Amino acid sequence: MAKDINDEPFNESTKLKLDIFRECFREWFPVFKYDTWTDEVFIFDFFAGSGKDSNGEYGSPLVLLDEAKGENRKFCYNVKKEITFIFNEAIKTKSELLKLNINTHISNCEKECNCGGCVYKKQVYQSDFKQLFNDKTTKEILENKKYSKFILLDQYGFSQIDDDIFDKLIHYPKTDFIFFISSSFIKRFQEHPSVKKYINTEKLNFDESKPNECHRIIAKYFRRSIPQTKDYYLHHFSIRKENSGNYYGLIFGSNHSLGMEKFLKVCWQKDRFSGESNFNIDNDFVEGEIFYNPNTSNKKEKIKLQLRDDVLKGKIKDNISGLKLILKFGCQPSLFTEVIKELERNKKITRSGNVNNTSASIHKIKEPYYIKIIK
Repeated sequence: MAKDINDEPFNESTKLKLDIFRECFREWFPVFKYDTWTDEVFIFDFFAGSGKDSNGEYGSPLVLLDEAKGENRKFCYNVKKEITFIFNEAIKTKSELLKLNINTHISNCEKECNCGGCVYKKQVYQSDFKQLFNDKTTKEILENKKYSKFILLDQYGFSQIDDDIFDKLIHYPKTDFIFFISSSFIKRFQEHPSVKKYINTEKLNFDESKPNECHRIIAKYFRRSIPQTKDYYLHHFSIRKENSGNYYGLIFGSNHSLGMEKFLKVCWQKDRFSGESNFNIDNDFVEGEIFYNPNTSNKKEKIKLQLRDDVLKGKIKDNISGLKLILKFGCQPSLFTEVIKELERNKKITRSGNVNNTSASIHKIKEPYYIKIIK
């Protein structure tokens, strides 16, 4: 049986994971709550656990419900569409405790604000993940283009999010997801039949000299599973467990550039050097070292070089394609604008059309500007 992290205090890496869940949902929720193109909102937590650790710290279900209140409970008012939280925990004892913790949380919240009842719907299931995920009702929700969906998949290990589940996730409309995966375990046992059953390890190319990059390799595996014709965004965050050489990670996916902008914002707040780890994955100079510079990073410099090369070779011809590309590189869009302005100052390019330095909300840019190379 998998270790139950709710039976003991959360360790620091688990707290970081939950913090990323919280901040990601904080960015996501108001967008779709107020989106006039969305009829209903569904939030799924398919591996919800019992809701708290042994010290009473919030697990993912209570994190989500807590964030749905907003600052000063601002999201609890003027709710004009149905918003439903769906929690699932397969283990009976944990599912029963989950129900109790959710009911207690809601009851305490109602007493504090005297609102007359929670404005959100809540459903708690005790089901096998794949059975519930592939259930007819769940499928109808996920396939509905008028519903916005946030899916949290905090699995134990790696086996639940296989190629089939991943393919479905990336094709469901208006659906953002974030899942946890034990990357070190896959690396360590990649030749074992129990791993090969779920992951095509022949497509994995781990560098034994860089064990800290194993989650990058796993993310690349899933990224390569996305059809080349599909405009899709995927990013990852590596987590090294304290006092060990084990690496885990999160993988986030979205059909929409705004979803990726929001997730990258969270990641770069957590890691100002690479936006993808809780450790120094690219061997940057850190504070206190002689060449430390808080405004530069090895990853950013590498991507800036690639951007300059792509622009000067004519591969990037306008700002919209460039801004989308930088998102897929896992960097914030302002880096693209920085490179373009530098090339323009150095008289390497000119811009024409709707010239601007917009670096956010790419989906709102109606007319691109065009880049011309000066020969």
